Amino acid sequence: MLKTSKICDIELKIMEILLKQDNVVIAIDGMCGSGKTTLANKLKGKYSANLIHTDDFYLPKQLRSEERLEEAGENIDYERLGAEVIDHLKDVYFQYRKYNCQTDEFSSFVEIEKKGIIIIEGSYSLNPHFGKYYDLAIFVETSEDEQYDRILKREGNVRIKNFISKWIPLENKYFEDLDIKNKVDIIYSTSSLH
Repeated sequence: MLKTSKICDIELKIMEILLKQDNVVIAIDGMCGSGKTTLANKLKGKYSANLIHTDDFYLPKQLRSEERLEEAGENIDYERLGAEVIDHLKDVYFQYRKYNCQTDEFSSFVEIEKKGIIIIEGSYSLNPHFGKYYDLAIFVETSEDEQYDRILKREGNVRIKNFISKWIPLENKYFEDLDIKNKVDIIYSTSSLH
């Protein structure tokens, strides 16, 4: 496992994989507010990659139950993510629907035409339900102080309370119970407090 704070280390690993095969599937998991989406967008831009966000696969309200949410990593609709995306990663073309948590509605279908790189970014992207579907697994982390500051800036004073009381503990349970950090190829730190 490589620990780094340099994006060039990630790019080097991607190039190493591309020398051996035509397509690369990258899974980017990690702490909320750590910079997963920022990293994914940088890689998308550099490689003209397809980018799929696990935020589009949170459980619809009718599927949320206390029993399910007590299990590590179960607040994502892994059944739908598996059926609509993971099962089709080798296809030349596939479609999936985005789910909007705030409106509890699905979008029209998003079309994916296979390019050299597909990135699946977001919390729970390394959920063991999917098996090892990726060629490169990255865990993004930051300090707790920076995580708080970034979430506060992004979500505001009212919504940060929900992250502190609900979403961060659920993520931490997933990371710890399923030993996610020890299953990745790269741990990428975005903390300025190295």
